[in-house]
Amino acid sequence: MAWDTARTKQLLLDAAVEEFAEHGPEGARVARVATRAGVNKERIYQYFGGKEKLFAAVLECELQKLAAAVPLDEAQAKDLGDYAGRVFDYHRQHPHFVRLLAWEGLQCQDWVAAQCERTDHYDEKIAAIAAAQRAGALTGAVAPGQLMHTVISLTVSWFNLPQLSRMLVPAVADEGATAQRAALVEAVRRLTAT
Repeated sequence: MAWDTARTKQLLLDAAVEEFAEHGPEGARVARVATRAGVNKERIYQYFGGKEKLFAAVLECELQKLAAAVPLDEAQAKDLGDYAGRVFDYHRQHPHFVRLLAWEGLQCQDWVAAQCERTDHYDEKIAAIAAAQRAGALTGAVAPGQLMHTVISLTVSWFNLPQLSRMLVPAVADEGATAQRAALVEAVRRLTAT
């Protein structure tokens, strides 16, 4: 029987998502990834080259899923509040993704997974925002890259900093995700209004 390399890689990536989200790149163990995947750990080294490269592959894969699920073109950029709401929904359905990004920020000071590809992807989003600004749909008082950064930061903060939400806006935090999403969408729309 032929070895199904693609399936084995996917099993390892799926298991690694859980391991890295739970323990971060430094605390993750390839033996646990292999056990979760039901695959010999030597396959990790064979297919990915080691734990750091496996973490990079996990992030790249998860970033591609987000980009496909929540696109931002010029027409969509005209309502960054709606975009923030869609990203919020994605993170709510995929809580591991925000954890992976947090771990990357905390523990990967010397490198960024798929940095060139991610920069290109963000450049496309920034270009969409700039076009929406030129069309008069968004404020031109803030640079498009800064607007993108602000939207990402505001959205992710509901998941990475729930303690601040409980202290700063307890009524919204206590009402749950629907209220949090509505508050986010409204704040982004007000911040980007012309």
